Amino acid sequence: MEYRRLGRTGLQLSVLSFGSWVTFHKQIDDSIADTLMGIAYDRGVNFFDNAEVYALGESEKMMGRVLKKKAWDRTSYTVSSKAYFGWRGKNNKPNQTGLSRKHLFEACHEALQRLQMDYLDLFFCHRPDTTVPIEEVVWTMHNLIQQGKILYWGTSQWSGAEIMEAHRVAQQYGLIGPSMEQPQYNMFERFKMEQDYTPVFQNVGLGTTIWSPLAAGFLTGKYLEGIPEDSRLAIKGFDWLKDRWLQDNKVEKLKQLKQLADDMHVSLASLAIAWTIKNPHVTTAILGATKKEQLEQNFTALDTLPLLTPEVMNRIEDILQNRPFLDLA
Repeated sequence: MEYRRLGRTGLQLSVLSFGSWVTFHKQIDDSIADTLMGIAYDRGVNFFDNAEVYALGESEKMMGRVLKKKAWDRTSYTVSSKAYFGWRGKNNKPNQTGLSRKHLFEACHEALQRLQMDYLDLFFCHRPDTTVPIEEVVWTMHNLIQQGKILYWGTSQWSGAEIMEAHRVAQQYGLIGPSMEQPQYNMFERFKMEQDYTPVFQNVGLGTTIWSPLAAGFLTGKYLEGIPEDSRLAIKGFDWLKDRWLQDNKVEKLKQLKQLADDMHVSLASLAIAWTIKNPHVTTAILGATKKEQLEQNFTALDTLPLLTPEVMNRIEDILQNRPFLDLA
């Protein structure tokens, strides 16, 4: 396993990590979660990702039960949560969502209770909240660090300008700014990582915990012949994922990528994950799996990574034709 620094912090995360979005509670039970997290940990994974909204809190409860049973040395792994959406779903009331001081404070405490932990290693603002002054957000996260409830704070799906504004406020008041961002990044989703965040990487540094390196499973190639019943695109309520990925032009590119992977004697999933972590600005790519075989295959990306020569990367670009244009003028 390779380990990378989280931006300009001293924290080191495994370049491949394990997350619970969609899978925990919705697709797998405690027993399977226990097996998959055990495999990940044994392969060197030291970051496990979660959020208050995943399965409306049940995902964190499941991860907490597994971690308690595993009894691993707490200093050997890191755990995250995210706050914004709340966990009550349609029953959310005012102040039970968003980034107010009240919700961030209470969401942190609730996550600690569900995960059965004394502190969170990483705590994310799961979306930007234009209704809350950025000063309130930065002060609250700074205070949570001072109180020992979180070690690092970051953002998810924020724009580069919003992250830089948070750093401006932090600098103005002598506070701790965001250390990391959790964006989507894969072969078909590139704008934020390759264009929008460029000034952030250059000016203040930024760790990244990438979600959906396989584009919700699209980049495994399993949807080329239809939608398997046990896949996440078949889950009720996730039609938006189906509409996003099962488009003719993307499917055609996927077929070409599959041929390239076959030529390299690697799986398409392995190629896609390796492509994501090839980017030096990626700290870690979060894996999500429902089966042992899936997870083991995903780890082969570490072996595929050295095969991504400039020639191979150019072949991939010729297929994708979607590199963001960066105007440096």
